[in-house]
Amino acid sequence: MNRFVRYLAVTAIVFYACNNNQEKTPPPVAPRDTTINVTNSYSELFFDSGTMEKYIAVEKIPDTLADRIRNFYNQRNYQYAWFLDGTLAEYVPTFIEMQNNYIGYSGDSSLYDPKLELVIDSIKNGNDSFNVKSPLLAKTELRLTEQFFRFAHRAWAGGNQQPKDLDWFIPRKKVDVVGLLDSLIRNKGKDVSRYEPVNRQYNLLKDYLIKYYGIEKEGGWPRISDIGKKTYKGGDSAAAITQIKQRLIASGDLKGHDTSGSFTPELTDAVKNYQARFGFTTDGKVNNKLVTEMNKPVGDRIKQILINMERIRWVPAEPPPNYLLINIPEYRLHVYEDGKYAWNMGVVVGTPAHNTVIFSGDLKYIVFSPYWNVPPGILKNEVLPGMRKNPNYLAAHHMEKVGNSVRQKPGPWNSLGGVKFLFPNSYNIYLHDTPSRSLFDRDQRAFSHGCIRLHEPKRLAEYLLRDDPKWDSASIDKAMKSQKEQYVTLKQTVPVFIGYFTAWVDRDGRLNFREDVYGHDKKMAQHLFATK
Repeated sequence: MNRFVRYLAVTAIVFYACNNNQEKTPPPVAPRDTTINVTNSYSELFFDSGTMEKYIAVEKIPDTLADRIRNFYNQRNYQYAWFLDGTLAEYVPTFIEMQNNYIGYSGDSSLYDPKLELVIDSIKNGNDSFNVKSPLLAKTELRLTEQFFRFAHRAWAGGNQQPKDLDWFIPRKKVDVVGLLDSLIRNKGKDVSRYEPVNRQYNLLKDYLIKYYGIEKEGGWPRISDIGKKTYKGGDSAAAITQIKQRLIASGDLKGHDTSGSFTPELTDAVKNYQARFGFTTDGKVNNKLVTEMNKPVGDRIKQILINMERIRWVPAEPPPNYLLINIPEYRLHVYEDGKYAWNMGVVVGTPAHNTVIFSGDLKYIVFSPYWNVPPGILKNEVLPGMRKNPNYLAAHHMEKVGNSVRQKPGPWNSLGGVKFLFPNSYNIYLHDTPSRSLFDRDQRAFSHGCIRLHEPKRLAEYLLRDDPKWDSASIDKAMKSQKEQYVTLKQTVPVFIGYFTAWVDRDGRLNFREDVYGHDKKMAQHLFATK
């Protein structure tokens, strides 16, 4: 008896529970396509709907997954997908390899099915022809379909945690797993990466993840001794410099094999590269703060990559051609135009006590010389106490009462500077200028009450109004300094995404890491690694 027949004979075990991994709203079930028959079908094998419904009931398949299975087979008029006559289809090994690769690099064992291992063994042993009269053949067919849908949803749409529970309010992408299985069949398992519904950043991170697994397997990178208050720079010599070189060689920042105690020009370049990857000022000097960052174990970086790969699963595989992306831990705004990266600027985001919310919206308005409507929290905690202490508080701060609220008048003193950019949302978050420019010189810039301050607000205004002949650089500058509020409605809205990524691969192919400023990584880890 070959291994696959033994697999068919194995008593069914209830498949792992995955109710929470399904969307709450099941997809509509497609009508049965009765035009498909043995004369025009892909496979000569068919089964009946009663067999499928019995499988769904016995295996206790969740409603959403059950409807996907019904959808898939209704569209095929219940012809087999994984078997051609009595032979496994050529794309079965492709699917098994895809799943095993995912389990391998993600560490997610929830998809592991020991019964499918018998299929794998059978394929490896060349036993790919089976008894078509076996009553359990349809069960095997249905189990493979069920497993593909579970795999596709987990690998390409994300886990069972709800993004909103993790303070992520950007709508999660939808994945058509039925269409993906159709693509696998139609393309006979070839060029799978061409239709994988994941953002390009996902595979870039995956490549580094595999590299970091290799570093971990070799024992990780060497630790650098505490250097106290010392700062090493080009031209210095010390035993610790040898350790610094060994550490940077291990992570690929320093090329070659020089491990002498001399701080060479090559080491200066390597340190600058490392500093750029971690968001530090690129001065080429090594202090204890940088050493502390270097000494974080490779296992911690692996988890950080996995956490951000999970977030990437939630975002669209193909973003819109024109959009703005603010990455909170990076403290930068990125502009994308016609599907390509255009430019970026520094930003200041909310403090850990006043998080900038992770969400998306459409930028619709530019407001020049804006009033600043003091938020209720600031009014209660700062303005009202100030008014009680000083009767002239409002005048001193160029503020005025409007009903029960307070606003600050336009001008160089205004907390919003000369312009703000509105994408209406329930969080009352927007982009704006600021009179406080010194904060942009810092590496870490979480200082606001939640809104996002721009380093180059005029540049963004010029960019957004670039196709409007009424607005050139001079007219924008004048409007920003007029002290008279003026609204401008954009001819075309621009999508804005406020995201939270602490690991990503930049345009130069470098793996970047940033500090988990709001603790979202820590919260995600509790969900992602709870069963690993």
